[in-house]
Amino acid sequence: MDTQIENFKKAMGSYPTGVTVVTAYNEENEPMGLTVNSFASVSLDPLLILWSIDKRVSSYDAFLKVDRFSVNILASDQSDLCNLFASRVPDRFGQCDWEKSELALPVLKDTLATLQCKVHKQVKAGDHTIMIGEVLDIQNSDREPLLYHKRTFGPIPESFYEES
Repeated sequence: MDTQIENFKKAMGSYPTGVTVVTAYNEENEPMGLTVNSFASVSLDPLLILWSIDKRVSSYDAFLKVDRFSVNILASDQSDLCNLFASRVPDRFGQCDWEKSELALPVLKDTLATLQCKVHKQVKAGDHTIMIGEVLDIQNSDREPLLYHKRTFGPIPESFYEES
């Protein structure tokens, strides 16, 4: 593989991020979801967030057709959900706790936070499409986040909280 690509992957993998599972209903009204760590805030007025989806993902075309989606920010003890939604398991929702929200979106239970969004804009960018969503509803809990760093998932290390 190209050295520049390997260097890019190493640099980005060394940058810790939170972990989310983005969920929506497809055209057949079936829930779908995938693990995403390319998630960021964009704007406070209006409230906008973004995430990106790889064009090679099997649900790529289905996600481009949705008008709403949920971003489920995973808590530190939810690495099983991270792995489940990153897998090719056909019935992911049959193996986790979730519910249909008041906004008629599939949301995972007991996450750190859930942001329900309507699609604001889609931007094609290389081998991904950036999905920008306007936040319609926010649910927060008092939990620690699940982090991704150097191809490993886990909680914030205890040493982070120690006083110097």
